[in-house]
Amino acid sequence: MRIRLLPAAVAALALLLTGCGGNDDRADGTIRLRYQSLAWQKESVDANKELVKEWNDTHPDIQVEYVQGSWDSVHDQLLTSFEGGEAPDIIHDASDDLADFAYGGYLADLTDLLPERLKADIPEQSWRTTTFGDGVYGVPFLQEPRVLIANKKVLHASGVRVPTAERPWSWEEFRQVTKDLTAYMGEGKYGIAWPLKEPVSVTLNLGLSAGGELFHRGDDGKVTIGFTEGDAVVPGTIHDQVNVDRSASRSTLGTGGSDTLPGFFGGKYAMVPLGFSYRQQIVQQAPEGFEWTVLPAPAGPGGPAQGVSPQTLSVAEDSPYKKEAARFIDFMLQPENMVRLAKGDWMLPTGTEALADPALHTDKDGWATGAELARHLRSAPAQSVRGYPEWKDKVATPAYQEFYSGAIDAGELRKRLVEDGNLVLARYQR
Repeated sequence: MRIRLLPAAVAALALLLTGCGGNDDRADGTIRLRYQSLAWQKESVDANKELVKEWNDTHPDIQVEYVQGSWDSVHDQLLTSFEGGEAPDIIHDASDDLADFAYGGYLADLTDLLPERLKADIPEQSWRTTTFGDGVYGVPFLQEPRVLIANKKVLHASGVRVPTAERPWSWEEFRQVTKDLTAYMGEGKYGIAWPLKEPVSVTLNLGLSAGGELFHRGDDGKVTIGFTEGDAVVPGTIHDQVNVDRSASRSTLGTGGSDTLPGFFGGKYAMVPLGFSYRQQIVQQAPEGFEWTVLPAPAGPGGPAQGVSPQTLSVAEDSPYKKEAARFIDFMLQPENMVRLAKGDWMLPTGTEALADPALHTDKDGWATGAELARHLRSAPAQSVRGYPEWKDKVATPAYQEFYSGAIDAGELRKRLVEDGNLVLARYQR
């Protein structure tokens, strides 16, 4: 049982005053649901709104209202709406944001609400991203690997081996390649630019290929942090590219992915590691004649494994219409609809049938490379860890940022992540 921050009477009054909740049935018995979407790119927003309209046109007894949310503020906004009894019925989020909401009793367990078709279509490795304890608290439907976007002309002219999804670079080869590219390009230019304003998910998710896990769950169910040799591969590579080899730009460490694109287009960087969906920005912004290609991220002993936190659809526990909300989710995630959503967001669907669509296997804009990587995507290491947001913000982000800039060494990085990190996690697991 969870504790409400607002007294029940105040919450009830707020609902009456605001008309929120989206569940005010009309006299004719029409059920009203609110669907909060975090789609932000025009193609994605259009796809979502079109699907809501198609549902409403064919389901006059269950009408869905589209509500626009924002990735920038979704966690705090949802927490406030849950505590105030005003949460939307259907919730769009990311799987790494669900743990505290699931354990806190704010999300409905979908285990018995979803049709067998949908359960069978999405692979078990994707369902693990939204499974907390014995329940399933979201449907993972869109995912994106991190890939290398490369200047095609520079790549081929330099003479380095061009990797494929079947034969990616190892982390050791990747480091050498960035040195070779830097030497080929000349002074003031770099083989790679790492945009690491948000360094934690990048580091942890890529680290899976090298055997890194960082979070370890004991027999008692409690999670502790342990920094192994595998956990050191990715941060060590990035650190050495920046501080030893000078093959990675120092100035981009504090930037976001979009900030690196002007330099990439201008020939200052040969490669930029970005989420798969950034291809849309590149298509829109690249100067005429600029040739680019999509390469798989480096791989370690674990192959091209990579952690992801898929986008998800959940149902609020307080919704009086959970079955109807689950029906709408099933409609949204029919294979042909999942393809529409994936193309709108320039991401990959989790559904097996949708992923097989020929439109997602074309060489144009790197779709085929991403689709090949899809089977190697795994649950992000921190997926079910309670207290992860606080650990990320207060411990891991500053520690990684200082390590990548050269301000602290590997020993200090390990100490902060493990010792300070375990103190944070312990408070959530008492």
